[in-house]
Amino acid sequence: MPMAADDIAAAIRDAIPDADVVITDLAGDGDHYAALVTSASFAGLSRVKQHKAVYAALGDRMGGVLHALQLTTVIA
Repeated sequence: MPMAADDIAAAIRDAIPDADVVITDLAGDGDHYAALVTSASFAGLSRVKQHKAVYAALGDRMGGVLHALQLTTVIA
């Protein structure tokens, strides 16, 4: 069963409390999403480290219940 958009956003906000998270269902199938994550905590981090922080928030759900995630991070 795919992961719901609200669950993705909640998992990211749990790990990055100041994050503003916008989730878009790219294919309308509940399995391919885009996430726009804006956080002040990204300041001073490379883009790779910003993405790693988001992926860490999702843990083992990536590649499992969350099949595909197009990720964009922005420093607030």
